[in-house]
Order: sequence, then structure tokens, then C-alpha cells
Amino acid sequence: MESSFGALVRYWRRVRAMSQLDLASAAMTTPRHMSFLETGRSNPSREMVLRLAGALDVPLRDRNGMLLAAGFAPLFAHSGLDDPALRRVVSAIGRMLDRHDPLPAVVLDRGWNVVRANQGAARLFGTLLAPAPIPADANVLRLIIEQGPVRDAVANWEEVVPALLERARREAVGGVLDLATAELVMELRSRPDVAALIAAPRTAPAPIPIVDVHFRLGGRIVRFFSVVSTIGTPVDVTAQELRIEAFFPSDDESAGRWIGQVEEGPLHAGL
Repeated sequence: MESSFGALVRYWRRVRAMSQLDLASAAMTTPRHMSFLETGRSNPSREMVLRLAGALDVPLRDRNGMLLAAGFAPLFAHSGLDDPALRRVVSAIGRMLDRHDPLPAVVLDRGWNVVRANQGAARLFGTLLAPAPIPADANVLRLIIEQGPVRDAVANWEEVVPALLERARREAVGGVLDLATAELVMELRSRPDVAALIAAPRTAPAPIPIVDVHFRLGGRIVRFFSVVSTIGTPVDVTAQELRIEAFFPSDDESAGRWIGQVEEGPLHAGL
């Protein structure tokens, strides 16, 4: 991908389906100046970079990239989860995870890697992966789509995978510009079994508002759907990219089966 400032502006303008005139108006500049910025005939001020990034709703990580491409220092911090600057965020997420027990909840980074999980999620993944240990770098996309015990436990895999990949593609390309995740999505889509599934004729969707996941647990089916939460007003790259995914039973029967699963034995360690 081109890394010049003008190329970055063109990329995001196309992602947001905005014309030069639209962007010029939103950023309070002239179409002529907008054209000059995209072609490199004019250099933007720092203020103009931020105005354009704001008008294009560019993620914070990529606003830093636009600033660097224009010759300015990055503005938005990229803190680690153990950084004191994120103490309040991490504390709030921890409370959300704890309150959601015994139902599963995980925290994902922009690449769909699990960075935090509550005991309910440790039980779910521990049960699915047993007796193998839970990988330290667990990636939800790979666990569900690639061959393995998690994929084998998803009873409605053919229904889940297209919806999951579409969500990942949309987030990687249209939301947070993550080329690594976009490449992972392309890799997974190119698998023969996945490619054949995507190419198959689609049946009419079921009369339900969501696509839930049906896990085989102990010879029984437990159905979950998820709710994804993000930080509301982030000014840190890491804080913006974290997603809390909380799983809820799709029906009363699944709720009873999950509670029964929790009461049957000790939690598996991990995550």
C-alpha cells in the first residue's frame, strides 16, 4: 500500500465513499486545495491532517500514520495493557468480565487475538480444547475456522463461518485499517472448504435477528450469541482497538445447560 499522505487520504476517502468535494466540505477547505493535497502539490499543516482524519473517521492508529506521512510526530499514544495510563480502562474491563461470569466473555485485540478472558471463557475454551492446553496466542478466527477441536465442536459451522469472516473483513478494512487481519481473512477465505462454502448458493436466512453459535458440550448443544462492546471515547490506540465480546445463551434451554456445565466440575486453567 502506498504510504504517501495523498495516497492515504485517497484510500480512506474511497473506504468512506466520499468525493473530493465531500471531503473538502467536511474538512472546511476548498476542492482545489484538496486536489493539491492528494496529488502532493501542496503539503498539509498538522491541523489540516487532523481535520481530514476526523472528517474521514480514521482510526487513531492510522491518524498517527497520516501524521507521519505528512512529516509530523504521532499524536495518539499506543499504550500496553499494563501501562498506568490504561489503568482505568483495564479496571473497567476487568469488572465487566467478572460480572459476566459464569457466562463466557473475552477481550480481543484488532487481530482477533484473545488478550483477556473471564472464568466462563476459560471453561468454554478449556472444555473444547481438552486435553490440549489453551494456546497463549489464541486467535478466535483460526480456532473456529481451521481444523481442530473448536471447529469440530461448532454444530452450525457452515452458518457461522461466512458471517464471522464478513464481520472480520468489515472491521479490518472499513473500521480499523489492519492489513495483517485483512490478509488473515483472505488466507482463511482461500481454504478449499471455506471457499466452497462461500461460493455455495445461499438459502433464505432464518427468521431470527442474529447468527448464534451452537457448541457441542458434553453431548449436548449450547447456543450462544455475542454482544460486542468498545471504549466510547478513546484517545489511545490500544483503548480504541480493544473489543469486549460477551456471550449470552440464545434460549432458556441453553442457559440451563450452561449452568449445569458450570456446576459439573472445576474450571480449566488458562487464558
